Amino acid sequence: MKTISANLNIMIKASEKASKILIRDFGEIEKLQVSKKGPKDFVTNSDLKTEKIIIDELKKARPHYSILSEESGYSENKDLKNTWVIDPIDGTVNFLHGIPHFAISIALKTNNEIVSGLIYDPIKDEMFFAEKDNGAYFNNHRIRVSKRNDLNECLFVTGEKMKNEPDIPLRKSGCAALDMAYIASGRYDGYFQGRLNLWDIAAGIILIKEAGGIINDINLNKSENIKVIASNSNINTKFKEKLVNF
Repeated sequence: MKTISANLNIMIKASEKASKILIRDFGEIEKLQVSKKGPKDFVTNSDLKTEKIIIDELKKARPHYSILSEESGYSENKDLKNTWVIDPIDGTVNFLHGIPHFAISIALKTNNEIVSGLIYDPIKDEMFFAEKDNGAYFNNHRIRVSKRNDLNECLFVTGEKMKNEPDIPLRKSGCAALDMAYIASGRYDGYFQGRLNLWDIAAGIILIKEAGGIINDINLNKSENIKVIASNSNINTKFKEKLVNF
């Protein structure tokens, strides 16, 4: 593995520290106090505690970087070129229902480009990370997208609600960050979803690109209502043809 940057090392340490809260609270899910903030979207004590730990760690190391986080929103700072993009728990509904499929997602946006990203599944202890021009990794091992080229032999994933789903092998997992990490590592072959937020997908964008995948152009100035289509390069054209109703 190539040497990682200081910024990525900061992200790794922040996610590992925050994960201890998630692991503990996941084991005591019944005791969590939950407040509803929107359809199928909840804020938990764990969400807020995890976010605070991550932000505190990032600020300690990079006090002047700006921050965009799911719970706290955008916090402008002296350094406008660099913005941390944070989702403390992607897959909150899974978390609340005791389903062990959720992740911490942290990315760094520099000059309107995602230059590093990390997705950490604390329950399975699976960490995916990538940096621009430095490759994508899973637990320190290099990863690449799949090479499958027959749509019927592929496995696709989405969080999208559709009246007419495309005629492809399709799964729904409830965690956009891990969906994109699984594309990067070759577990899934294609992913599509709309109405996403930047914190859901920022880390996944660079993971997929650095793993050799193809992802649609995304306006990083938007923080909400983003559409993503991503896959390995062998099936990208055929995959998009199946998504005519998306």
